Amino acid sequence: MSDFPPGRCFLGLISGTSADGIDAALVRFDDDHAHAHARPALLHGRTHAWQPALRERLVTLGQQAQALTLDEVGELDVRIGHAFAAAALATLREAGLSARDVAAIGSHGQTLRHHPHGDAPFTLQLGDAHVIAERCGIPVVADFRRRDVAAGGHGAPLVPAFHAATLHDPSEDRAVLNLGGIANLTLLPARGTVRGFDTGPANGLMDAWCQRHTGMAYDADGGFAAQGRVDGPLLARLLAEPWFAAAPPKSTGRDRFHLDWVDAALAGTEAPADVQATLLALTARSVGEALRATQPGTRRVIACGGGVHNPLLMAALAEAMPDAAIESSAVHGLDPDFVEAMAFAWLARQHLAGRPGNLPAVTGAAGPRVLGALYPA
Repeated sequence: MSDFPPGRCFLGLISGTSADGIDAALVRFDDDHAHAHARPALLHGRTHAWQPALRERLVTLGQQAQALTLDEVGELDVRIGHAFAAAALATLREAGLSARDVAAIGSHGQTLRHHPHGDAPFTLQLGDAHVIAERCGIPVVADFRRRDVAAGGHGAPLVPAFHAATLHDPSEDRAVLNLGGIANLTLLPARGTVRGFDTGPANGLMDAWCQRHTGMAYDADGGFAAQGRVDGPLLARLLAEPWFAAAPPKSTGRDRFHLDWVDAALAGTEAPADVQATLLALTARSVGEALRATQPGTRRVIACGGGVHNPLLMAALAEAMPDAAIESSAVHGLDPDFVEAMAFAWLARQHLAGRPGNLPAVTGAAGPRVLGALYPA
């Protein structure tokens, strides 16, 4: 059992663009609800593997614009909800905690589609919160993105508000770089407005290309990319994608940056390892160019997400941003593998406290909004 009063921790759950696992983070804040800037402490974090057939289905849906029947959407919603509930219960067991130790679960779910443009903008995350609440006996806050979209925003990225609450420093201009399936930047000026936006692909394309050509789910330590050389003409064709030149606020996902998009840019003569090296360079270049265009005085880039563990990518990023120190969020007390999951624990806390979870300057929403919906235990 816990050695702290009941209800003092929150459990964040998220499966990102790469659908490489369900990240779970048990987080305790230094108070319950009184302060938005309470310092978080990670009590326990773990990535729970998807059941292989379900993951394969999610990855396929992310890579290809397939039509789904209503029955298929409904069944996926429930199956993902059960997977998230199982991850939550396993995390509690491993931490030696029970339901009464947790004030709420913040569940992001799995994004099925993200289309914040058009006549009827929408974003859709699956993972039935009723199932999670029923199985865990804990209140669940879920469906965080749609209120921001309803208010005219992109519904993404949402993590910059958490970055601002935990990593801002009044003595220097900083940026937080999340290297998940998609890369996104949070700009934390010493003084001024916090901004944030997606910069383009990070691990998602590299993972998919690696899976296609090696059978491995990801490029461990950048070994596959290290076997190749950057193809300059291919990189130029990829960087010519108009989305990169669009001004923030902006967000994207696997429905834009997928293998069909890569295939359309290929000349047909590239070696697979050269393409992998070029995709890695695409991430570094697009991040570097985005930072120079939006906060050229950045002195420190704090990196988190799975890409932190790819030394080749981190070296390429350092080369692309030579004027800034690049370091892991671990240096600042935040485990890089669980920053996003911690953020959704924080967003659940914000919801219960009746505080906004979005930053309008980041998402483009009409104003601050309390995000998510509460599903009682």
